[in-house]
Amino acid sequence: MGPCRGTLLPRSLLLHAAVLAVALAQGTLPAFLPCELQHSGRVNCEWLFLKSVPHFSKAAPLGNVTSLSLRANRIHHLHNSDFARLSRLQHLDLKWNCPPTAFSALHWHCHMTIEPNTFLAVPTLEELNLSYNSITAVPALPSSLRSLSLSRTNVLTLDPTSFKGVRALTHLYMDGNCYYKNPCDRAVQVAPGALLGLGNLTYLSLKYNNLTVVPRSLPPSLENLLLSYNRIVSLGPEDLANLTALRVLDVGGNCRRCDHARNPCVECPVGFPKLHRDTFSHLSHLEGLVLKDSSLYWLDAHWFRGLGNLSVLDLSENFLYECITNTTAFRGLTRLRKLNLSFNYHKGVSYAHLFLARSFSSLVSLRELNMNGIFFRTLNEDTLRPLTNLTALQNLSLQMNFISQAQLSIFGVFRGLCHVDLSNNWISGATRPATAPGENDAGDAAPLPSRGLTAGPLDAPSFNDFMSNCKSEFTLDLSRNNLVMVESKMFAGLSRLRCLRLSHNSISQAVNGSEFVPLTSLRVLDLSHNKLDLYHGRSFTELPHLQALDLSYNSQPFSMQGVGHNLSFVTQLPALRYLSLAHNAIHTRVSRTLSSASLKTLDFSGNSLSRMWNEGDLYLRFFQGLRQLTSLDLSQNHLHALLPHTLTKLPQCLQKLHLRDNYLAFFNWSSLTLLPNLEVLDLAGNLLKALTNGSLPASTRLKKLDLSGNKISFVDPGFFAQATMLVELNLSTNALKTVEPSWFGSRAATLQTLDVSGNPLHCACGETFVGFLLEVQAAVPGLSNRVTCGSPSQLLGRSIFAQDLRLCLDEALSWICFSLSLLVLALGLAVPTLHHLCGWDLWYCFHLGLAWLPRWGRWRGADALPYDAFVVFDKTHGAVADWVYNELRMRLEERRGRRALRLCLEERDWLPGKTLFENLWDSVYSSRKTLFVLAHTDRVSGLLRASFLLAQQRLLEDRKDVVVLVILSPNAHRSRYVRLRQRLCRQSVLLWPQQPSGQGSFWAQLGTALTRDNHHFYNRNFCLGPTTAE
Repeated sequence: MGPCRGTLLPRSLLLHAAVLAVALAQGTLPAFLPCELQHSGRVNCEWLFLKSVPHFSKAAPLGNVTSLSLRANRIHHLHNSDFARLSRLQHLDLKWNCPPTAFSALHWHCHMTIEPNTFLAVPTLEELNLSYNSITAVPALPSSLRSLSLSRTNVLTLDPTSFKGVRALTHLYMDGNCYYKNPCDRAVQVAPGALLGLGNLTYLSLKYNNLTVVPRSLPPSLENLLLSYNRIVSLGPEDLANLTALRVLDVGGNCRRCDHARNPCVECPVGFPKLHRDTFSHLSHLEGLVLKDSSLYWLDAHWFRGLGNLSVLDLSENFLYECITNTTAFRGLTRLRKLNLSFNYHKGVSYAHLFLARSFSSLVSLRELNMNGIFFRTLNEDTLRPLTNLTALQNLSLQMNFISQAQLSIFGVFRGLCHVDLSNNWISGATRPATAPGENDAGDAAPLPSRGLTAGPLDAPSFNDFMSNCKSEFTLDLSRNNLVMVESKMFAGLSRLRCLRLSHNSISQAVNGSEFVPLTSLRVLDLSHNKLDLYHGRSFTELPHLQALDLSYNSQPFSMQGVGHNLSFVTQLPALRYLSLAHNAIHTRVSRTLSSASLKTLDFSGNSLSRMWNEGDLYLRFFQGLRQLTSLDLSQNHLHALLPHTLTKLPQCLQKLHLRDNYLAFFNWSSLTLLPNLEVLDLAGNLLKALTNGSLPASTRLKKLDLSGNKISFVDPGFFAQATMLVELNLSTNALKTVEPSWFGSRAATLQTLDVSGNPLHCACGETFVGFLLEVQAAVPGLSNRVTCGSPSQLLGRSIFAQDLRLCLDEALSWICFSLSLLVLALGLAVPTLHHLCGWDLWYCFHLGLAWLPRWGRWRGADALPYDAFVVFDKTHGAVADWVYNELRMRLEERRGRRALRLCLEERDWLPGKTLFENLWDSVYSSRKTLFVLAHTDRVSGLLRASFLLAQQRLLEDRKDVVVLVILSPNAHRSRYVRLRQRLCRQSVLLWPQQPSGQGSFWAQLGTALTRDNHHFYNRNFCLGPTTAE
């Protein structure tokens, strides 16, 4: 609740409010809270779960904002005034605020309301993105608009009034408004001439809209027209009649090949597609044509007549497996630079050979040819013969063809070839030169194994090039094949090869320096994800120019017990600059040292260096021989400590050291002086809890320090102050409650990056870290929205600038709470102490005082029972009567002091004149318990039986079990009732011990049984006991 009316606010609250007000007035607060101002006037408000457009403060430089992104929020209503103050706004992104029902994760219904003047109030707006919003009509738009996205919305109709006055529009995207992910009950309707008024429109995308014909009367200015994945199964010259300026035309996926579809697909009707031979003849400026996934079985040479400027042609996912061996359609395409023929396979068949048509030799400008997924088993010189004289050819892709025999030497004759991709095939080794094959007919075909042919990303296996020049140098990709061994004859004629990829095979041989002899120019070799055995000391020495070698994920040989591994080959590679031995589980039986005069970067992550260094001095100098090493990655090596004597054995020239994801709970910061050239230190993902043991030394050259993902909760003052060259510091995802300027001293102003996001900052009133972060806000990434509070609970997960002044503490109230807490603590200590020293006196005084209170006496007399137990026994049995009067009565009434119990005895407490049944009734119902003293349990009658029946009746009426049994002869026969009661409520059945030493325990148990409710004694494995009636 807020403060009461008429009361004064506490001084701390007023002071904090004044500080925030001054900061806002001086412009020190982030100007666009809760959003973030980025470069070039861009304001980022993405993923903030905003429900309305934020109204920025008057102090914010709204006139400098040129781009505003409100993507992925929850804004369902746009008002006329939302953007009126942004006088120079040019780019506005409202994507994914109110998605259509089909795109909502929980299929919630949503409708976005846009008031008429929302965008008209921004006369400078040039780009507007409204995609993935549930709008049904095109809103009113300013005349300055150049680019509009209405994709994945509910706009199903376009007419001449939809874009009235928007003559500057050049790009219009309206994809996916009616398809299987965004279903509608009809196709998108584009009225004839609906877009004709857009005289400057050059780019129009209408993909996935269930269109059955090309919209009529499109503006002649169009240069890019995308109509793919509709249902246009016929094309004629009249459909594109006035579009003579077209440069890119995409009509693929309109008559689909469904056996290769990765999403819901409608089979192409029989006899379709119908493509008139003069459909494209008048498009003389056409440079890109997409006819993919169109169920084409043949190519008509007339289709490409007049397309002298065509440079990109996509014919993938058709049925052209026969056509590409005999077509003449490519003869006139002398300027074609990229041709895609992927996945033109015969369903369920792979051919023994593939021979390209002679017309391929006419593609003199061809640079890239994709023939993935055509399914042929043999690759030899005859396969690519028509391509031999194509000097411009640079990229050749033959993935996923089930090639099992490949004559790799054929690529040696392609002088301009830069990249050959044979990944994801079945190549298992060297092959003999091709013999004269037979005709490529059904006799050469073999059925494919039964498997899904779902298309996936062709470059799905991620590969980070070791050298950037591999993109322009001759590269051969043989990854993801069936190679078990590598032989030198495989690479005959490939002396020009610079980069070779052999990853994700099953190569398990012991390389000895003879496998790559022909590859005299090889610079980069990738052998990751294999099973290489590094036994010979001359491995890879046949590659004198090798600069980068990846041997990561070859862990199987290193996990074999008792087998040694020789890494001395590194010394004999004079040009090697990069070596990866990552994730090999290296831990023992390897060379004691690595030596190289050229190696610059070593990736040793994912091994067990901790076990190696625990072998005494055996591997202590493992890295010392790398005299030129500048970067060393020791991440994920199970390191628990990094002691100074191990750092001294690292190369002194080291500049980058990565120790990410180890188990380091301690780091000796003064030992950084042992690495005088170190500039980057990565300690992320360790177990550091505090930065307290010393500080960064003054002599360190450290520029970047990453301490993210630790458990740091405390930092010593001045810890970073002496690191004069430190410019990037990452403290994100730790346990910091505050960020103190004393940690940095005068170095805070020189920091270029200070990341403190993901910490549970304590956002209390008067915290200094807010002011400090405002001073260095240019260096703090995500200050507006990613630097959040961890406490108090009311601010959990909210921005540090969202502090609620009502949470500020009142000093007077704080003193009152402190005093009350101190009083409670004092009483908590004093009461037990007084009870221990003079408890009986206090108890006596307390009850003496109660006696003077008539109300207490009446309450006690009204609710308390006069007796603690009614003792029932057989008076005719002399021994039992003697035990009750002289033992039981004496123990419970006279020898327990102030804890004495009140017993009800027949001969002493029954009133004369009352009947036997009246006295018996009063005794049972006036006592807390009914105690039965028995010599035996097999024959019970008379008063004992009547008392027992009344006790059972009380159990049924009041739901109170008051029965306690004392059996004086433990060895006597016990009835079934007694045995059952011992099972259910053992502590209410007591046996008189025969040994005197056990009598003390008996009396203690009896006292407990008489003073506590039997409900607590029931065995929970059998029952819960009687419950109190409601």
